[in-house]
Amino acid sequence: MSKSKVSLVGFFKSPLLRYLAIRFLLILPTVFILVSMVFFVMRAIGDPITAALGGRLTPDELHKRIHAAGYDRPVWVQYLEFLGQVARLDFGRTLTTNQSIGEVFATYGMATLELSVYAIIIALLVGIPLGMIAARNRDTVKDASARLFAILAYATPVFFVGLLLKLIFGVAIPILPIAGRASVSDELLLQTVPNASGFFLIDALRTGDAGLILDVLSHAVLPALALGLLTAGIFLRLVRTNMIGTLSMDYVDAARSRGVSEYRLTRKHAYKPALIPVITVIGMQIAVLLSGAVLTETTFEWKGLGFQLSSFLNARDFVAVQGIVALLAVIVAVTNFIVDVIAALIDPRIKF
Repeated sequence: MSKSKVSLVGFFKSPLLRYLAIRFLLILPTVFILVSMVFFVMRAIGDPITAALGGRLTPDELHKRIHAAGYDRPVWVQYLEFLGQVARLDFGRTLTTNQSIGEVFATYGMATLELSVYAIIIALLVGIPLGMIAARNRDTVKDASARLFAILAYATPVFFVGLLLKLIFGVAIPILPIAGRASVSDELLLQTVPNASGFFLIDALRTGDAGLILDVLSHAVLPALALGLLTAGIFLRLVRTNMIGTLSMDYVDAARSRGVSEYRLTRKHAYKPALIPVITVIGMQIAVLLSGAVLTETTFEWKGLGFQLSSFLNARDFVAVQGIVALLAVIVAVTNFIVDVIAALIDPRIKF
């Protein structure tokens, strides 16, 4: 048997590598299904040219635009062409601004990434400690209060939470800004930073200006809370459930009988196992965060992909909507794979 065949056999004998290989291969059908759904849902409204420009062009001009874009061809021909474009990572051009979808992502994507990072941090800082408190105080007032908070945080619409935060901290107690990513003067200053990343906090840190950093962070507090609390409720319930399960294990009972304190049992034996499902769920929450970002960014005028997607919807630019959603589907699928890899490396029990 050749060395290549031996190495291939050895590869498939490894449960971890086999699991990761299959998860990687599943990206392709996942992306295919998602982008296909996007294409046919967008076509259900008719051709995008008529949807975006109908009523603003004469019938002859409209027909020429439809013919030039190829929307008068059979749907299956358009579908195959769309799949070919996606395979080349070409997601089309917007009708209203004539930008490629890649340019739209380059311009607004970093703002959404920044908001998502803040939201994940909020979710972890709120969800994990409250989940630990609920597990250590099972079936008490503290536990019931934490579970009620988790239900409310997950069930309350993100735009309602955003409006409530704006009313409290922008009107009743005006201590935080309620719109934008930074004040107008500071936003203009950040655009002059050499090789600016678009991630305002990173660019502000590069300047070393404490006032600029504080301004960026203060603008991020309310939108990060509105979006982060949505995920915090999920993390809280996951940590609580897994810690309760771990604290009832035989080895924990044995440690408890030896006089080990409940605090040490929680920190030493139950904390890390409870975080494994949280790491896995973070990947699935990326899609939730991106969908929530549309409403959050619109509520707080945070000019990211969600804000721009809302603008394209209002302009009925369904080519832009189709391209952005399709590219987001690819990003979510790849992100889920990366999270699966991290979870598999952390937890040796994960096998396929």
